[in-house]
Parts: sequence; structure tokens; C-alpha cells
Amino acid sequence: MRQFFRKLSVTITAIAMVSVVGFSASVVAGGSSNLEKGKKLAFSKKKGNCLACHLIAGGDMGGNIAPPLIAMKARFPDIEVLKAQIADARIKNPATFMPPFKPHGILTDDEIDQITKFVYSL
Repeated sequence: MRQFFRKLSVTITAIAMVSVVGFSASVVAGGSSNLEKGKKLAFSKKKGNCLACHLIAGGDMGGNIAPPLIAMKARFPDIEVLKAQIADARIKNPATFMPPFKPHGILTDDEIDQITKFVYSL
């Protein structure tokens, strides 16, 4: 009887661990795919085109007109401030070269959210 309960305990533990690992992997994959969407938008010449001005890890031939996008969590502790900067940089700097993505309809709110999450992860 003792052996039966031991095997049962080991089986239940193994099932629980596989379930947790599988759930964790799916959560990470979902978050990763959202970052990939943001990266794709940021690198797209028809949408964000961030590489035209910014140096970004993973991007080809990043620009040097604007600051490199590194250590973004340190530079923008509040993600909402970063989101506002991406949406319309003219609010903080009227003389900016950065396009006003939201006011000019270049990016939707959802696309701005995705790009913000990607840039924030850098």
C-alpha cells in the first residue's frame, strides 16, 4: 500500500510539473510574439521605420540621427511616458524630427502599444 501511494504521489507531482512548465512556456511564447509584432512594426519602413533614425539591437543599418534605443527602462521608468513620446514627440520637443505617429495616423493605438512594449524591452 505504501508503494502504491508513493507511485501515485510521484505521478501527480510529475503531471503538475509538466502542466506548470507547459503553461509557463505558452505565457512566455505569447509575450514573445507580442514583442516580435512590435519589433516588426518598429523595423517596417511603411510603419514605424525606427531604424531610419535610431540604432536598435537586431536591426540592420540603424540610423545615428536620434539616440540609440538602449536601456529604455532606465531612461523611461514609466512606460506611459515612453508611449506618449512615441505617439507624438512634439509634446516634449516641438522641434523634433520624429514623426507624430498618432496625430498623423501613421500608427494606430494598438500599433503604438506594440512598438512601445518592444522598445521598452530594449
